[in-house]
Amino acid sequence: MQQPVPTPTHTVDPVQLQTNITRAMLLWQRFVARMMSDAASKQGKDAGQGDNSFNTAIAKWGVNLFLHPTAVMQANMALLTSQTKLWQHSTARALGFGKLSPGVPAITDKRFKHPAWQEHQFTEVLLQSYLNMSTYWRTLAQTAGGLSEQDAKKAKFFINSMIDALSPNNYSHTNPQVWQTILDTNGENLVKGMENLLDDFQDGQLRIRMTDMKAFELGRDIATTPGKVVFKNELLELIQYTPSTAKVRQRPVLIVPPWINKYYILDLREKNSFVKWAVEQGNTVFMISWVNPDSQHRNLNFEDYMQAAIAAMDAVEAATGERDLNLIGYCLGGTLTAATLAHLKAKGDDRVKSATFFTTLLDFAEPGEIGVFLSEEQVGSLEKRMDKTGYLDGKDMGTAFNMLRANDLVWSFFVNLYLLGNDPMPFDLLYWNSDSTRMPAAMHSYYLRNMYLNNCLSQANCLTLSGTPIDLRTIDTPAYFVSTHDDHIAPWRSTYAGAKLFAGPVRFVLGQSGHIAGIVNPAAANKYGHWINDTQEKLDDTAEDWLLDATKVDLSWWHDWNRWVATFSSEEVDARVPGAGKLEVLGDAPGTYVRQKI
Repeated sequence: MQQPVPTPTHTVDPVQLQTNITRAMLLWQRFVARMMSDAASKQGKDAGQGDNSFNTAIAKWGVNLFLHPTAVMQANMALLTSQTKLWQHSTARALGFGKLSPGVPAITDKRFKHPAWQEHQFTEVLLQSYLNMSTYWRTLAQTAGGLSEQDAKKAKFFINSMIDALSPNNYSHTNPQVWQTILDTNGENLVKGMENLLDDFQDGQLRIRMTDMKAFELGRDIATTPGKVVFKNELLELIQYTPSTAKVRQRPVLIVPPWINKYYILDLREKNSFVKWAVEQGNTVFMISWVNPDSQHRNLNFEDYMQAAIAAMDAVEAATGERDLNLIGYCLGGTLTAATLAHLKAKGDDRVKSATFFTTLLDFAEPGEIGVFLSEEQVGSLEKRMDKTGYLDGKDMGTAFNMLRANDLVWSFFVNLYLLGNDPMPFDLLYWNSDSTRMPAAMHSYYLRNMYLNNCLSQANCLTLSGTPIDLRTIDTPAYFVSTHDDHIAPWRSTYAGAKLFAGPVRFVLGQSGHIAGIVNPAAANKYGHWINDTQEKLDDTAEDWLLDATKVDLSWWHDWNRWVATFSSEEVDARVPGAGKLEVLGDAPGTYVRQKI
């Protein structure tokens, strides 16, 4: 079958086209040379410290296929059938019968939404063959009887990653949209794409730019809610936000964000800032901004973060004169919040009157897709790497998370930047996602081993923090758990299991969308709804039972939370201005720690 030639939308200049193709090839040669040079310089540095668990798992899976000949034969027959239908369809189309032949499913994959994929018979056959082969390999990936659960998950992940990488959309010579762009730009897109590739290849690694990192500036475009830094120690800066109402609720709100990323996910822009909105509801809002650690922080541990959070609570009391407060914890910040509550309970400290948890894992028995990267071998390999630097580079962690959604978070940007030659678009959420932070070696090792590998937090007295054994089952603080239906980082069924550990009243809310978009869901837009279940006094045995009886509300969960937290802050006082209490103003928000780069 002859490969089609797309029709250019303007007159092609053959000389310019040839010149640009030559320039692009020279740039590609520079990239390959740099890549080989960097690889040679690093050779041997990490010898014996790599993670071979995926190689081992895929080898076991390959051997395991021989033990399931029936399943392999069925997969082979299904592939043969689908390919036969495709060739029948292709023959009918070649004979002028158009797309009348049955048996070829419609293309719904958004990677191939460009019309060029189905305008030409060649690309249609190429695309459908790829989809048929994808189905074939995914079917074989399910043939995992005889493998351990962890090996089966790793093999499946490896195969799915291979399928994604081999998509014809990811290669210039098999992507008709790229062909069209080459003709439309006389090959300038290839030159620009290679320039982007060279720019993004730094320190021996390709760091794909998801957004224009020069389009935003902290305090100017993002993290703009007015406030002041009123407390600072080795681990955190505490921001007190400027009130926007004459009266405020008596009990202040302290937000404990994760230290995997920077705090301003909750204060991106005015239109989607949870912080700004919470201030407008009459709350005195404080936010922790964690330090971006380096080698000098290598020995900081989980309990150091807990003590820092308690120090922030003390600072809130000094700033407002109120000992009682309402806490909010997001993701890892929520895990820390729960551990802190258990510690305070053991100490007889009842200052926290309500606790809110955004997409928070407390029971790590089923950690979701991220579990494919977490085994004894993998954690051990990571610890050896962290021993050298004293920290985990946040970009490495970001790469792992991105691989869980490679088509959306890797390959789509690869095609846009390097094949189509486009500039990255400015997007506040992706800017935040790329503004990563490091993780102290001791803390991260403790977190991975005690939470993910051993699931200690969910077990009574399995963890001892600052000399005190903790038990989440002793927590009787009223709690609000909001999780999201499509979360692949903190799966909602697992967060539900964690919510059931508490002894006090728990309100569980399930939002639509994922880990970030489901939380940053502005009340003014109500883009995503949520489910509530007011029919039960206590959480059901299973998450499925809870959802079966739940009611869908077509509003942001922010409204529901505001009504709930208001019941713990019924009294009002005059608005509190940063610096008016016992703490002096140290500087303007967003502070200095958030500006520390990797």
